[in-house]
Amino acid sequence: MGLLDSVIGALGQGGSGGGQGDVLSAVLGFLNNQPGGLPGLVARFQQGGLGDVVGSWISTGQNLPISPEQLHNVLGGDAVAGLAQQLGLSHGDAAGQLSQLLPQVVDKLTPNGQLPSGDLGSLGDIGGLLGQITGR
Repeated sequence: MGLLDSVIGALGQGGSGGGQGDVLSAVLGFLNNQPGGLPGLVARFQQGGLGDVVGSWISTGQNLPISPEQLHNVLGGDAVAGLAQQLGLSHGDAAGQLSQLLPQVVDKLTPNGQLPSGDLGSLGDIGGLLGQITGR
């Protein structure tokens, strides 16, 4: 995951307290560490009854929103609490930021409506992904 770490480090510019680079880093790390990678995360959403929501993020159409409560239900309190602790945010703030950023990240990771294989570290253009999401 060296490429991912170096690009995220450059983007985050060492900020703390939940800046967008920090949140993006946490989201990408979370996705990369999911059993089964992004397809594994998609399966969790489908099992949690939110297959249509995550499917909209993968498709080439408009992304459906997800609430912090829905994320909590699908990911579990421990996952959200871990992200909150990593970012130095309250549980609610972390869930809120994740609900805003996760649809964008999944959308950018699936530009042709297809799930990539492998982990995020194997993607060819992580820097381009980060730039698209953050507008840099």
